Amino acid sequence: MDTMTRYHDRYTALMAGMSALGGAVPGPMAAFGQLHRSAGADGALDGKTKELIALGIAVTVRCEGCIVCHVQDSLTLGATREEIQEVLGVAVLMGGGPSVVYACEALEALDELAPAVSTAAAG
Repeated sequence: MDTMTRYHDRYTALMAGMSALGGAVPGPMAAFGQLHRSAGADGALDGKTKELIALGIAVTVRCEGCIVCHVQDSLTLGATREEIQEVLGVAVLMGGGPSVVYACEALEALDELAPAVSTAAAG
């Protein structure tokens, strides 16, 4: 796979997979969707901050798909490169050496996905 579209393609495939899973098990996936919307809604913390927290957790639990989704969603909600990089530093603090590997994955995803989000926001 072309490394310049790896994370975009991974994100697209994950969204399609979750849609298919929603068709196969609509009850649990509807509940998961509601949980995601509720947990991510603005409250004492705004949605962007919550996405950044989710990204840090994704790195520490070593979930590649989660990393791609939360990098994308953080960017969509207006997170800056600097904010995402700081989250990766905290994830490394909490997850140690293995989190370094996944933080590198997140940085690669950021490098690939950020230009597309910037272009979409400008257009």
